[in-house]
Amino acid sequence: MPLPDAHPTVKKRRSQLLNHLLAYFFFAVIIVPVNFFITPDKVWFFWPLVGWMGPLALHTAYAMGMFDKKD
Repeated sequence: MPLPDAHPTVKKRRSQLLNHLLAYFFFAVIIVPVNFFITPDKVWFFWPLVGWMGPLALHTAYAMGMFDKKD
């Protein structure tokens, strides 16, 4: 059974979250090799990725409607 069409706000939030996830993924794909080519003796790529996880988690919660007011 197909799912009913989501509300336009939900579609927009999901689309924005997908863009955020894709940006995170592509950033990770770029920053890991950069780390190992520039400073192979130090592993620092982990910290920017961890720093980005907080805003990404908040964005995910927002997209899921966890911050919406309940009537």
